[in-house]
Amino acid sequence: MNDDDFIGRGWAFPLGVTANGTIATIGGPRKLEQAMALVLSTYPGERPFRPEFGSRLRDFVFDSATHTVFSGIEGEVRRSLTVWEPRVLISDVVVYPHSDQENVLLIDISYRVKGENDQRNLVHPFYTIPDEGE
Repeated sequence: MNDDDFIGRGWAFPLGVTANGTIATIGGPRKLEQAMALVLSTYPGERPFRPEFGSRLRDFVFDSATHTVFSGIEGEVRRSLTVWEPRVLISDVVVYPHSDQENVLLIDISYRVKGENDQRNLVHPFYTIPDEGE
């Protein structure tokens, strides 16, 4: 079974066209990465016909970078991907600050495609609003 049999193929996100004018499609592990990023960047309620879809990562955008907040983000990422991306098994989620940008947290997601032993990871940036009082 190839990746397209299980993962599927679909329109690339963001939507694009190929050199010959057809809609760009994507499949395999790259499609899963796009699907996971879409889950994490969509807030519940944004999709009228699927109001529960997404994650509540934006609830953390004004919080300070503490271990408690990191733990909350890790839990929300794990929960939302478990619910909305059934093609993967989440092994680990680690949140840490970007070394060069103080208002960026990096979310390192270790996962496996179900039915495979190929461990993969996706690093998803999460942008916070800097504290105005500092």
